[in-house]
Amino acid sequence: MNAFMGDHFLLDTSAAVELYRNYAASCPIFDYHNHLSAGDIANRRRFANLTELWLEGDHYKWRAMRACGVDEAYITGKEIGDYEKFLAWAEVLPQLVGCPLYHWAHLELQRYFNISQPLTPQTAPEIWEKTCDMLSNPGFDTENLLRKQNVKVLCTTDDPADSLDDHLRIAREGTFPFRVLPSFRPDRYLQPESEGFRRAVAELAGREVIEINSMDALKRALARALDRFVLAGCRTSDHGISCFIYGSGNGDAALQKALQGQPLTLQEVADYRGDLLRFLGEAYYRRSIVMQIHIGAMRDVNPSLYHQIGVAAGGDSVGPVTDPYAIAAFLGDLEAMKVLPNTVLYNANPADNIVLSTMAADFAPVVQYGAAWWFNDTLRGINNQLDELMETGQLAQSIGMLTDSRSFTSFPRHEYFRRILCARIGRLMESGAYHHDMAQAGTLVQNICYRNAQKFFGF
Repeated sequence: MNAFMGDHFLLDTSAAVELYRNYAASCPIFDYHNHLSAGDIANRRRFANLTELWLEGDHYKWRAMRACGVDEAYITGKEIGDYEKFLAWAEVLPQLVGCPLYHWAHLELQRYFNISQPLTPQTAPEIWEKTCDMLSNPGFDTENLLRKQNVKVLCTTDDPADSLDDHLRIAREGTFPFRVLPSFRPDRYLQPESEGFRRAVAELAGREVIEINSMDALKRALARALDRFVLAGCRTSDHGISCFIYGSGNGDAALQKALQGQPLTLQEVADYRGDLLRFLGEAYYRRSIVMQIHIGAMRDVNPSLYHQIGVAAGGDSVGPVTDPYAIAAFLGDLEAMKVLPNTVLYNANPADNIVLSTMAADFAPVVQYGAAWWFNDTLRGINNQLDELMETGQLAQSIGMLTDSRSFTSFPRHEYFRRILCARIGRLMESGAYHHDMAQAGTLVQNICYRNAQKFFGF
């Protein structure tokens, strides 16, 4: 029997062990999509305890706690203390057999706190005391938490109206051993049908000091914002699109109606979104910005959670499959205009795996099929994503993994992916399905772990 999450965790062949130990384990991390706070990094925030560090904003854990019957007061309530919330999480964790949260939590205890025992209701008091003592040490502020995992670049997720003051402060200080770069996330301006659209436009207009009363004015404002982002080191954009619809018309009429609070037809939304996406795609190309597109998540499905907690409360689900004609039309239009930027496609619905992997191959190497995302970043989901990449011939060019997280201890997710990758390739080598050249396989693994991303994003 193997030791609990020991050195050979997930590595089921000698080739996998060698690949991970000699090639993957020491690779630096280029985390090109996460939701960390640049302000917390700039201020070198220190966390008082594991509840602050783990549970404060992690809706993955919130979902699991609700699924196991924990009362909301012990998840997001203000009246329950941090220790009681941690005990509630310790009650839940042993129930999460086969869930990536179980693996991630224990990898984090091992890598940051040198704690190898499982977290259970029985061990929780001792683990709480030990981690509280360690977190009080200056070596556990946000800078050092990132340093411990060999993070070299991390890209936060930022609205075009953001001032980027924290990113600029980090760059000015010049003492951090990694780069913290903003990502351009214009979702709010691509949803003219949403209730927050007019507020978003007003905030952007105020930031860029421009009256936005037409599509041309909106595009100018977004272009100004994007130029500010580039000056702050931005290398990537990001789009979260629940249902990818795309039209070829002009979006000005839809914008005028939206600014007046009038309802829009589906075709008007499609034309508006297509118009603005084409503009943004070209703007990214001109500035060497990578375009990331996350498709198919139904957000804030539970209205009670949304009204009580707000967005990213853990009330999200998998949406419909992607219309391949719509995404192909968008990429095809940019390609025909010779302005298709480096692009990454992600899917929440696993039924889209082969749709987006083959779509990426149609426009390779400019378009990549991205990491297993959100509900798919599981043992099964990552293996499925690797299979798609292998079967379409794209694995060697893959840009690897990301955290997509709000937690400063989420970076062992890269280790989780790397172990699964090495196990997959190791099994092929030992079965005779891939030739046993360890140096060549090791180079392949290192490219996937970080070199391809470093090159693709221009870090």
